[in-house]
Amino acid sequence: MTDTSEPSSNLPIPAEELLRKLRRKEGNWVEWGQACQTLQKAGYNPQTIFEETGFEPIQQNQVIVGAQVYTSMVNAGVSEAARAHFQQRGSDILYELRILTQSERAAAANFIFEKKLDADAARELAKAMKDFSRLASPPEGFTNHPGDTVAYQCWKFAKQKADLQERSRLIAKGLSFAHSQTARQQIEKLLTDFSVTPTRPAPRLPVYRLEEAEQLPRILPVVGKLPLEISDWQALPTIEEIPPFQIVKASTNQAWLPMPGWQVIYNALEPVAILSDSNQLPYPLPGKIEEVVIVVDRAQQEWDANSYFLIEQSGYLQLHWFEEAPNIPLLGRVILIMRPKKIFDEEYIKEPWQIDE
Repeated sequence: MTDTSEPSSNLPIPAEELLRKLRRKEGNWVEWGQACQTLQKAGYNPQTIFEETGFEPIQQNQVIVGAQVYTSMVNAGVSEAARAHFQQRGSDILYELRILTQSERAAAANFIFEKKLDADAARELAKAMKDFSRLASPPEGFTNHPGDTVAYQCWKFAKQKADLQERSRLIAKGLSFAHSQTARQQIEKLLTDFSVTPTRPAPRLPVYRLEEAEQLPRILPVVGKLPLEISDWQALPTIEEIPPFQIVKASTNQAWLPMPGWQVIYNALEPVAILSDSNQLPYPLPGKIEEVVIVVDRAQQEWDANSYFLIEQSGYLQLHWFEEAPNIPLLGRVILIMRPKKIFDEEYIKEPWQIDE
């Protein structure tokens, strides 16, 4: 078993006591989440906590985030009935509300408690509320009440359906969630209006793949221009190239990424690079999971329906496409996603050419 004595220091409650409470599942799940967070902040690895308590790392993350959501919604003024309910159960449900603001979490928790929604419905609700909050102006007839935000999504999708059965299902769902009378009226109009609003497809991601070895440039450190002193040579940083994109990392903390001289790169005003796995994109790329480079021009912050943008959500960077102009800051436009060159034998290309006699 992993030694847990080293990380524990300066804790308000001794680490061993927290581990024992988790091991015996004493208290409620909110206290478990707070205990896991305290231990992790004190230097305990999630795997160590798992070995000591039986709480798997994924479960630790769920109760930690759920407990944070619980605390914020209580501070925002959630109803006493909802507070008592979620204090005993529902960490998976509150986990889904992490993308919302403090006041939105309280409103969502009250609504979930009233409607007795499960985790899947809570995830749908949180997404509907977040998408609604990003609209430049509220749609006619709909309010920002949690029920109206889901009703709006149902109304929007129903208008896009020609299939009467699917359209009727969405109308019925929208009516069951609608909170305001005006929202109900908007949805009821679809019972007599059978016109179909064409769906605006999401744009394709601007994906490139390196094809030729010559497209993999190298970045060389520049010593300066002669005459040079020996101190200039000695101050030269050591360089490390990290595959598959030959990211250059110097002895300083900054890293650089060489990019091919494609026109889209040269036309960018302030391009920056972000690494990601291909399955983490808004639309996962086909084929095996591989590391890709996302190039964002942070000078382009004006909305365009044919582009993806970098935004901040709950303190994290995220790529998102907006069908309509949002009311949140856009951090930059995605101009290119680069896939690595396919190399079947990486050692072979390092060998000098051999000519048969």
